[in-house]
Amino acid sequence: MSLDFSSFSDWKAYCEKQDESLFEPVISFEQKQRGRSREEIYDGLLKAYEVMKDAIRTGLEEDMRSTSGMIDNGAKKVWNAPVSVLSPEFQKLVSRALAAKEVNSCMGRVVAAPTAGASGIMPAVMCTLQEQHGLSDKKIVEGLLVAAGIALIIEQKACLAGAVGGCQAETGSAAAMGAGAMVYCLGGSIDAVFNAVGITLQCMLGLVCDPVAGLVEVPCVVRNASAAAIANSSAQIALSGVSAVIPVDECVEAMAEIGESMETRYKETALGGLAATRTGRAISKRVLIQDIEVLDEKGRKKPD
Repeated sequence: MSLDFSSFSDWKAYCEKQDESLFEPVISFEQKQRGRSREEIYDGLLKAYEVMKDAIRTGLEEDMRSTSGMIDNGAKKVWNAPVSVLSPEFQKLVSRALAAKEVNSCMGRVVAAPTAGASGIMPAVMCTLQEQHGLSDKKIVEGLLVAAGIALIIEQKACLAGAVGGCQAETGSAAAMGAGAMVYCLGGSIDAVFNAVGITLQCMLGLVCDPVAGLVEVPCVVRNASAAAIANSSAQIALSGVSAVIPVDECVEAMAEIGESMETRYKETALGGLAATRTGRAISKRVLIQDIEVLDEKGRKKPD
């Protein structure tokens, strides 16, 4: 029998009944869904983790300027900032989240975790955690499996897409995945893992998706950094024995209800929020006119 990942309460009950760690039912689910062996699943996640680490490296070492001009090597600026309000570890976390997400905005290779728009959060969280605590790749893979289980439940009970549920569903879910994975990797109980998920979601509820010019750049990149920070603070709170009070399943249900009631202009349509500001509209006009000017009627780039 394998778990269907319809709720966090079922996941906990299953693990306690089977005397299994949280990641085990996720492997069984993947084996059932994809017909893959345990070794293939591990190898696939290790490859995905390497892509995450490579995205961070690329964002911190190569030129990251987007076509729109809105992204201009922000990760490197934060990494090398001479004055910091953050601890060295926290500064690395923020820089790494910016770096991986900037790679996505500049059309580089990333891991959608759970989406490309939130692709900076899990890399920053897991790479910094591994570095700080000297964790093995095996433990990181187990954490990624736990994160995948969290995403499976959120997807069923709510959604993961900004176009459906707002940014709360996209960066919020990624932050919740990261928080839960961190608590697991550091030996937290099942309750602590799920408290971390619930606390994270509580911090992200109501966040709209309002990309300027319809591009997943502003405010998306900096939101990846802030979401990574929230994931870390939520993990620390949960590991310290603080309860989310509202059960995690109910937190996800609240996110679903808010997403359903959110107006369309706040769901990745670029019609509201920051996209609708004077500056946002001006950027949109400039970017769209530029696109029209450089492409011919067949969508091919015109010669200079």
